Amino acid sequence: MIVLCPHCGKQLKLGEKIRESVRSLEPGRRIKIKCAHCAVPFGLDMSMDRTTSAGREGDAAERPAEGGRIKPPPPPSTDWLKDGTFEDQDVVEDIPKAIVLMPNLPGRDQVIKAAAAVGYRVEQASTPAEAIEKMLFVNYAAVFLHSSFEPGGIRSGAFHQYMRSMNMARRRYIFYVLIGEQFQTLYDLQALSASSNIVINDADIPYINTILKKAIPEYEELFGPIMEELRIAGKA
Repeated sequence: MIVLCPHCGKQLKLGEKIRESVRSLEPGRRIKIKCAHCAVPFGLDMSMDRTTSAGREGDAAERPAEGGRIKPPPPPSTDWLKDGTFEDQDVVEDIPKAIVLMPNLPGRDQVIKAAAAVGYRVEQASTPAEAIEKMLFVNYAAVFLHSSFEPGGIRSGAFHQYMRSMNMARRRYIFYVLIGEQFQTLYDLQALSASSNIVINDADIPYINTILKKAIPEYEELFGPIMEELRIAGKA
């Protein structure tokens, strides 16, 4: 999959994992990737894939032009010579990841499917210790925690306490979703008191896809400019 960065205009060669993630997106949705050249993130969907159009141009080049001449293919790009990197090193795998921490309840598959539908690559953990270990090595963009995932629940569970004590330089980049029977869906005051971004009641899991479509853009609209200013100021 080949795309052009809308910011610096350079060509990016994307891996098959990104292509699969883009294919699984619902109509109108995009995933966020970061340009390997200018490091500025941008939204990506199938309409930006130049691979197919390049193939069509190649087919046209093979057809005889007027006068029986065959138009040769264009020369290869040598942009990589300027910064000394090879094209194979420009593969972008910066698909945002999410981790779903939920026991084997009927709604777990719906949560996983909804997270994937809005552009996350979903992972899971079976214990709080495993989840915390994953968090140490992976920068997850979203965390989905069910209140029955661990002993102690939301109030004293080890993973939730880990999230609450996380340094804000990292925490502000994580969309933290709490799920459980004690929550009132999208009740901001309850989410604030629980140190999360949103809360979802078990009964509303069938509607989680719609909930995420509403909540995530609102989260990005609210915190996106703030995080960008902190990044520019060197504080993020």
